[in-house]
Amino acid sequence: MPPDLLKLVVDTNIVFSAILNIDSRIARILLYYNNEFEFHSCDFLKLEIMQHKNRIMKIAGYSADEFYELEYLVTKNIRFMNHLLIEETIIAKAETRLSNIDIDDAPFIAMTDYLKAKLWTGDKKLQNALNKQGYRHIITTNQLLEKIKR
Repeated sequence: MPPDLLKLVVDTNIVFSAILNIDSRIARILLYYNNEFEFHSCDFLKLEIMQHKNRIMKIAGYSADEFYELEYLVTKNIRFMNHLLIEETIIAKAETRLSNIDIDDAPFIAMTDYLKAKLWTGDKKLQNALNKQGYRHIITTNQLLEKIKR
């Protein structure tokens, strides 16, 4: 029986980073380490990707075809879930926790709590604010790389 995989909730900045630089450490983790990590995110992420598609294409110099191919590659190992299926009390707690930080991150925190997972984020402001609150369910790219090296 295979060992339990570490559950990770992937937030928007991680996926954007991977799409913008497919050769990055972040992209390599998403593409090649689904045998060590179980990637999850909320459907809200798909909406955010499409809302920022033109900006991403402009920054990276991608054609529409290149963008869609990379978006597919980066997200193919992520299990998406509608965050509205999570219990209202968990969502409310996440919204309260983020009311003075960034309420747009509430679906990711709610999903992290619901799945008893770790939130994989590169958002330093979010990390610092949650750490000050005693929230210990965050993991960084460097921490993931350390787990891979073991």
